[in-house]
Amino acid sequence: MGLHQIEGLIVSKEKKERGMELVEKLCGNKDALNGMPERFREYTLEHLFGDVWQNDDLALEERSLVTCAILTALGREKEQAFHFAAAKRLGIPREKLLEIAVHCAHYSGWPTAVGAIRTLNQVWPEES
Repeated sequence: MGLHQIEGLIVSKEKKERGMELVEKLCGNKDALNGMPERFREYTLEHLFGDVWQNDDLALEERSLVTCAILTALGREKEQAFHFAAAKRLGIPREKLLEIAVHCAHYSGWPTAVGAIRTLNQVWPEES
């Protein structure tokens, strides 16, 4: 396994490459995480997108929907924009993301759903 070290962090080259491929698939841009500090970016690529998101126990689309639901429940609108756009690239229908917001409203509160719907409308406007 190809390993290299960045500021005390040992990174698997294979996992990092898989993570970069997935980020490109989700974002349409393999460099989407370049604004992060190097160590955090490397860890995000290797661990989150190169390992956690690669597990076969959930399909990629299921992971995307779960992530969108969690971000809705937590009211994390900036991260929602990233993941709602990624869901769109994965072919997940807009209606499913809207339904996630409606469902979350009953568990995490109306304001979290309103914020998610606002973000969804910014990222993926409803067709007139």
